[in-house]
Amino acid sequence: MITISGGRLLGALSLSAAIALALMTSQSLAQPREQAAMTPRPEQPAVARQDPAARPLNFGAQQDKINAWTVGLAAGLIEGAPLRLASEMARVVDDGANLHVLPIVTRGPTENLNSLLYLRGVDLAIINSDSLEEYRIQLPELRRHVTYLLNLFPSELHIFVRPEIQSLQDLAGKKVNFNTLGTAAAYTGPLIFSRLGIDIDKTFIPHPIALQQMKKGTDDMAAVVFITSKPVDAFLRSQWEPGFKFLPVTYDARFEDYYLPATLEATDYPGLLKPGERIPTVAVSTALVSYNWPAGSNRYQRVARFTDHLFSRVDKLQVAGFDPKWKTINLGATVPGLARFPAAQDWLDRSARKTAEKR
Repeated sequence: MITISGGRLLGALSLSAAIALALMTSQSLAQPREQAAMTPRPEQPAVARQDPAARPLNFGAQQDKINAWTVGLAAGLIEGAPLRLASEMARVVDDGANLHVLPIVTRGPTENLNSLLYLRGVDLAIINSDSLEEYRIQLPELRRHVTYLLNLFPSELHIFVRPEIQSLQDLAGKKVNFNTLGTAAAYTGPLIFSRLGIDIDKTFIPHPIALQQMKKGTDDMAAVVFITSKPVDAFLRSQWEPGFKFLPVTYDARFEDYYLPATLEATDYPGLLKPGERIPTVAVSTALVSYNWPAGSNRYQRVARFTDHLFSRVDKLQVAGFDPKWKTINLGATVPGLARFPAAQDWLDRSARKTAEKR
């Protein structure tokens, strides 16, 4: 007979119980795994493979896509004709992701050339051709940097005077307003008076204020100068007393570099001119110009695509709802002092060949 003390017996029983519990636990854990292995899994739904082209672009790719065919066009002041023309061009050439034109409000057409030369994001600009004169001094190699697409339209000189003024010489020493700084009148007007050799008292206030001063005979305002395409709404909307008139300006050798002969006619201003009356004046060309990007570069390709869309769709600008000046546009007209953008010249050459082949 074997005798075990109480303490040893309790320890042996505890060890046996622990071993039994461990065996039971391992069996209970193994059983579900075996059952799971034996139980067939339910079929998983098939996952459709997504076409890479249909996947949403990430932020960087979306930026690249939008910018790839976007063209910046420096137009002018918000109330000016150039901005209106730029907006109309943007509507007609818009091609979704393939071409997007951004007309840009600027300080005026004379500032647009500066923006084209130095401001990032500007590919095209609407300028007056005489603004090239200032930059020829600052940038003698200007022709290397700027080319033209279109001679858009002429902006006529309007010198509108009070009844007591009978000639240009009568304006010597008198107040003449040229609208606010940055406008075409504020740049071209003083240039023309300088070429005429007439020294005047130049002011640069908004034209509506100057016109009211002229009407009332206050502040000694003798004349206002507009440089814009005719007809000018300010002369059509208002009633003018007899004697208010446009002064004639004779086109001669002093204006041959940047200006053209022009006339103001009774059909333009029936309230100020007699039937059949014609007032000789001069006009400055308003041109659509481009930076001379290297051929084959992305920026060149953008402007080339813009050129193709604009030239091919110019007839869409010549219908009701667009500025009437589009009806007089001549795609082949030149701009003095500049070379034509190569893609524009290529388009004209192709068009001429197609026309010749049809004959």
